[in-house]
Amino acid sequence: QVRLAESGGGSVQPGGSLRLSCVASGPKYGRACMAWFRQAPGKEREAVAVILSGDDIPYYADSAKGRFTISQDKDSNTVHLQMNSLKPEDTAMYFCAARPFACTMDRELFNRWGQGTWVNVSS
Repeated sequence: QVRLAESGGGSVQPGGSLRLSCVASGPKYGRACMAWFRQAPGKEREAVAVILSGDDIPYYADSAKGRFTISQDKDSNTVHLQMNSLKPEDTAMYFCAARPFACTMDRELFNRWGQGTWVNVSS
């Protein structure tokens, strides 16, 4: 099975930056959608950004547009999420997710999840 491992979370002041990484191991999907979701305490898990292997075209949630960048390093099977201009409302557990074939921002359609990495934005 595909395994996903996130890293890079931590505490940062508003306006700061963090770079999250997700390493995928195990059998590879021939074509996969890689995604970042987040879940704040008491809230539902929501999509942040997705990217389809092969075409490198990213899609972002409105909350992430202009501040976050998703990218992938195919040689190392790693997906990154560069987060700039962080706000307190970005505080959440961030999860990496994967599914074969087409991309979507619907969390119910992802079948592989990492354990998450915590991001705290506060002064």
